[in-house]
Amino acid sequence: MQEEELNKYLKAGEIACRVRKEAERITKPFMKVLELVNKLENLIKNLGAEPAFPINVSINDVAAHYTPTINDELTIPENAVVKIDIGVHIDGYIADTATTVSFDKRYTQLVEAAREALINALKIVKPGIKFHEIGRVIEETIKRHGYRPIYNLSGHSITRYTIHAGDVIPNYRDLKSIGRLKPGKAYAIEPFATNGTGFVKEAPLVTIYALKPNPKRVKTLSSEARKLYEVIYNSRRTLPFALRWYLNTVNVEKIVDMITELALQGLVVEYPVLIEKDRGIVTQFEHTLVVTSSSIYITTDSC
Repeated sequence: MQEEELNKYLKAGEIACRVRKEAERITKPFMKVLELVNKLENLIKNLGAEPAFPINVSINDVAAHYTPTINDELTIPENAVVKIDIGVHIDGYIADTATTVSFDKRYTQLVEAAREALINALKIVKPGIKFHEIGRVIEETIKRHGYRPIYNLSGHSITRYTIHAGDVIPNYRDLKSIGRLKPGKAYAIEPFATNGTGFVKEAPLVTIYALKPNPKRVKTLSSEARKLYEVIYNSRRTLPFALRWYLNTVNVEKIVDMITELALQGLVVEYPVLIEKDRGIVTQFEHTLVVTSSSIYITTDSC
C-alpha cells in the first residue's frame, strides 16, 4: 500500500470517528431519524469527505440497512436501542464504523456484549491472523454475556470504492473461514449481538441501492432514467446511495419509477432492510483497520 493510499484511509477513519462521536452525542428519543441522518451526512461533507453509504439507523430488532426514505417521518422511540452505521470515503478510500446508543437499561449488557466483542477482537488482530480466530473471540465474548452473535452477518474486507470486497470475517468460530488478515489490505470488524435466535432475515423494504454498471443496458433506458443513472454513477460509481439524495435531480414523484426501471434492467443492486428472525434486540459496534507488514492501524479509533 502506497503512503498516499494509507493517508486517505487514515483521514477517512478520523472523520468517521468524529461523526460517530457526534452521533452518540446528539441521538435522542423522539428525534426524527431523517433529521439525525441529515446532520451526520452533512457533517461528513463539512469535514472534507463524502458518505461511503447512506447512514444506517437501525432500531431495536432491525439489524442493518435502514436509512430514511424520502420525507421519512420515523422517530426514535422512547426506549429504543439504536444502531448507527457510518461510512466515510475520501477518493474512494473507505472507513466503516458503527455504534449503539441505548435508551433502555434492560439492554445495557447486550450493548456491552457487542462493544466488548469488538474490543477483544482488536486486541488479537495482527498481520496473518486467521479470520476464524477473530470470529472465535467475538463469539466467546458475546456468549459470556449470555447472548448470541448474529451468525449470518460479518465483518469484511474493503477496497477502493468497494465496501464489501470479498473476504468475510465471521462473528463466530467458522473453521471454513480460512482467510487471514493480509498486509496492504483494509478490513471492517463488525460484531452484532442479540437476545434473539442469532440470524437475520430480509424485510420487504429497500431503502439503500447501488449501481451495477452495464453500458449496453444503459442505452435501453428512458431519457429520464438514463439521466438519473449518469448522475448517480458520476457521484457514486458503485457505492451505495439513497433516493433522497437525488431529489434535486429528478421529480420526487418520478424517482421511484426510475429506480424501478433501473432494477428491471439489472442496473441496480437492492439492499433490503435486515431484521432479527425472532424479533430479538440487536446491538452492533464496528471499526475499520488497515494492515501493513508490521502493524495494524485502527483508522476509526483515531479522534
